[in-house]
Amino acid sequence: MKIFGMSSTALFIFHEGLEELEAIAPLDILRRAGVECTTASTGAQLEVTGKNGITVKADELFEDIAENSYNLVVIPGGPGVYPLRENSRVIEFVRNHAEIGKPTAAICAAPLILNDAGVLEGRAYTAHSSVADELPDIHEGSAVVSDGHIITSRGAGTAIEFGLELAKRMTSSETSQAVAESINYQRTG
Repeated sequence: MKIFGMSSTALFIFHEGLEELEAIAPLDILRRAGVECTTASTGAQLEVTGKNGITVKADELFEDIAENSYNLVVIPGGPGVYPLRENSRVIEFVRNHAEIGKPTAAICAAPLILNDAGVLEGRAYTAHSSVADELPDIHEGSAVVSDGHIITSRGAGTAIEFGLELAKRMTSSETSQAVAESINYQRTG
């Protein structure tokens, strides 16, 4: 699938303390859908240890990636979002990506990054209930909320549905459905 005249590409921003399921499930689904995915560590090394002690190896360091070279940016949640909010380069990268209308996605606590980047204002969104004090307009009854090019999701329990929505956005409904069938995904409720 071609997006913006290029191959469909996605950047996953990996940070220490990420929620592993929120990073790996959507990444796996997008790769199954044929999207070229790159993972970038915001730390000084490629290895990133998540909330549950699982260490994953990113493809690149965030500091080495090219600005605006991806069609989609995905930010997983987890407690590592709080220190990530202090990373001005990440905030600026997300702002620039979203401001030119490219799909920008965040799950769990990561919509805080979108808020800090100034791209949630006037948009429908969801997030984990633990961040409701800073994001009071969370759509609590929705697993995934898409408003224009901003896609948000509630948390680890919605990671597969989030990934399938991203696959639909980056490829097609048919491809997303084929991936859902290949993993025996069945919506509950």
